[in-house]
Amino acid sequence: MKDGSTHLAFKPEHAVDLDTGVVVAAPIHSAEAGDTATLGPTLEEAQKNLAAVSLAPTSEESSDLVADKGYDSRDGLKGLDGGPWKTRIAEPKPAKGYLRWHGDDEARAAVYGNRSRLKSGVGKQAMRKRGEMVERSLAHVLDRGGMRRAWLRGRQNVHKRYLIHVAGFNLGILMRAMFGQGTPREAASARTALLFVVQSDSTPAIVLLSAIDGETGMLLIIIAPETA
Repeated sequence: MKDGSTHLAFKPEHAVDLDTGVVVAAPIHSAEAGDTATLGPTLEEAQKNLAAVSLAPTSEESSDLVADKGYDSRDGLKGLDGGPWKTRIAEPKPAKGYLRWHGDDEARAAVYGNRSRLKSGVGKQAMRKRGEMVERSLAHVLDRGGMRRAWLRGRQNVHKRYLIHVAGFNLGILMRAMFGQGTPREAASARTALLFVVQSDSTPAIVLLSAIDGETGMLLIIIAPETA
């Protein structure tokens, strides 16, 4: 590019918790690797990060794995069947309109099981949340965050820089959950007000605390007692 940067010549992938929108894994893969080849390493990193906070899925307590049709493959579904990930991967239409199994009963069971979970009400809702949560995280980091271009060389250096952006994205979600604002600018422009009614033995009072454009003000109203 004219400014000295280059287009991101690697493939970033996000593993996102659909309940909170937090990115639990953001590896950088080689650009020539397909989706079916990178799914395994991404799940391993996500499982390692979740294990650090004691939230890793197990075979007894599995977690849903929701992905688009680019990640669909018979070998992948067979490898994940019965494991800690319950697949709900979108299935592309067969080229000839039907599937041939050639005696591979395990692949047929894995594909049909994934299809039934995908067509359920939970599966349809999960696919809608995938389009919302996952694509939002990619748009924030790559488009708004400017990570479609890189000034660094080497996948390891690019990955370190990429994780800084992902950490900022997760921090915004945490701030929004705790304080209602995800960025300092949003917090400075927020208008909030708290109303307190203080009742004492002699005189009641009303206190109004408000914050407008980062400035805090207080209004105190004291109600005088009636005199005989």
